[in-house]
Amino acid sequence: MEKTGGKGLSLARRLYTSRTLGLALGLLCVGAAMYPLDPAPWVWMLMLLNGILWPHVAYQWARRAKVPFHAEHRNILMDAFLGGFWVAAMQFNPLPSAATLSMMAMNNVAIGGLRFLLAGTVAQVLGAGIGWLIFKPLFIPQTTPLQLYACLPLLSLYPLALGWICFRQATTLGRHKRELLALSRTDSLTGLLNHGAWKDQLEVEFQRCQRQHKGGAVALIDIDHFKTINDTYGHVAGDIVLRQLSRMLKQNLRAADLAGRYGGDEFCVILPDLPLASAASAMDALRDRFATLGYEQNPALKVSLSIGLAAFNPAHTDATFWLNDADRALYEAKTTGRNRVICCGDGRPRRELLDPV
Repeated sequence: MEKTGGKGLSLARRLYTSRTLGLALGLLCVGAAMYPLDPAPWVWMLMLLNGILWPHVAYQWARRAKVPFHAEHRNILMDAFLGGFWVAAMQFNPLPSAATLSMMAMNNVAIGGLRFLLAGTVAQVLGAGIGWLIFKPLFIPQTTPLQLYACLPLLSLYPLALGWICFRQATTLGRHKRELLALSRTDSLTGLLNHGAWKDQLEVEFQRCQRQHKGGAVALIDIDHFKTINDTYGHVAGDIVLRQLSRMLKQNLRAADLAGRYGGDEFCVILPDLPLASAASAMDALRDRFATLGYEQNPALKVSLSIGLAAFNPAHTDATFWLNDADRALYEAKTTGRNRVICCGDGRPRRELLDPV
């Protein structure tokens, strides 16, 4: 219900602007067509109420309705009904009638597509029928110069205003779509790329390295004894550790590097165009800095990292093999004492490793 209500209020606000302008311009058009017919005072009064007061009544009706979306649809059908009524009242004068009906049809299509265009057409026919019964109109094929000029503002300004409203709506929707896409690719706790998004980037980097004959490295980072941290200090403390690591990755990596949360307490980094030795030095510096961090809520808490690194291997046919190399190196780091960086080059774990001092 809240979602429908919010959508209806947004629609009502947009239509309030377009309806106020459209009916004011329509009043000028219809008034010029009605003037030679010398209508009764009540007809002039009805025209003024429709052209000036109705937009505000319609907006308040929608705003105060339990479901504004449905109320605004009723308002649009009322617009169409009154448009048909005035076409009959104008004796079906061709230009004012065509201008009135076409502007309403354009509005109905913009709001609800073909389905609402058909509903609006039925309402217009019903309004024209009521007008026929009241005014017994004759067909007047001539359009005077005054009527022609009175229709020009409606034909020129209203489409411009409606186009501007649609442009702003499309721009807003495009921005929301980009924001939702970014959220769908982001880990909510750390703000880094999530598992799927990071693996997509790994595939892109793998293809680039193959195509351009470039090198690079992939790092898998594991927080040592993370389950023990959660069990001893609580999950809130564990979340703080995860956010600290993500913050340190953002602060210490290059702009071209891509960091993500691979899952649980495991993080991942793509290091494009970086030799394995340089990548190992960068990861070891990260490991060393992270080990010195203090936690105000838990002063006794000290956390270390195990890191596995793998260089791009041109012999691999799939990015998964590159990731497997890093995973094997990480496994060796965890099984040989933790708190260290181990490199894997050309698909085989290297004997040299970076141990903490």
